[in-house]
Amino acid sequence: MLIKLLLIALLLFIVFNLFRALWLMLKNDPDKVSMSKFLGRRVLVSVIVLLFIILALSMGWISPQQRPY
Repeated sequence: MLIKLLLIALLLFIVFNLFRALWLMLKNDPDKVSMSKFLGRRVLVSVIVLLFIILALSMGWISPQQRPY
């Protein structure tokens, strides 16, 4: 259960960074931090989530649904 909560928290962090980048893009203030900082962070966390899912599947911490029907 802890693994699933961690994955959900990381996915919410990805969405949060996406909207932060959108907000900076709409404001277009040259004195603020760059939009690419938040987009890069989103990509990095997405890679971490993907690797964590692969690791959790291989270690048996989570199991995929055997048959969807």
